[in-house]
Amino acid sequence: MGLTGSTRPPRRRVRSLPLPWQFRYCYDDGRKIITRYAVIFMRAPVDADGFRVGVVASRKVGGAVKRNRARRLLRETARSLAHRWHNESLWIVFVARESINGQSARDVCEDIERALTSSG
Repeated sequence: MGLTGSTRPPRRRVRSLPLPWQFRYCYDDGRKIITRYAVIFMRAPVDADGFRVGVVASRKVGGAVKRNRARRLLRETARSLAHRWHNESLWIVFVARESINGQSARDVCEDIERALTSSG
């Protein structure tokens, strides 16, 4: 499956929000969108450094295994939707909700994409 056998398009790595103040910055004055499986906070960054994503899954989501799966689902959703913001400078924080447990990546991605397109 290396360079010659893969038919899938290459997956682009999404840059993350590594510092706590970046999350607080999005929470405080960012745009909030509530979906069935996640809460999304979006905000223009302090300095234009491209598209960055933060993912949060609290203990309300479940134990460690469920939280890790929720984070993986939200990171996959961010990767699949990154083409929407590839030229923008934007910070997005995805906060997992308990209802994400047991859902497929396709369901989570479709729900978040629907909410983003309906909110403008």
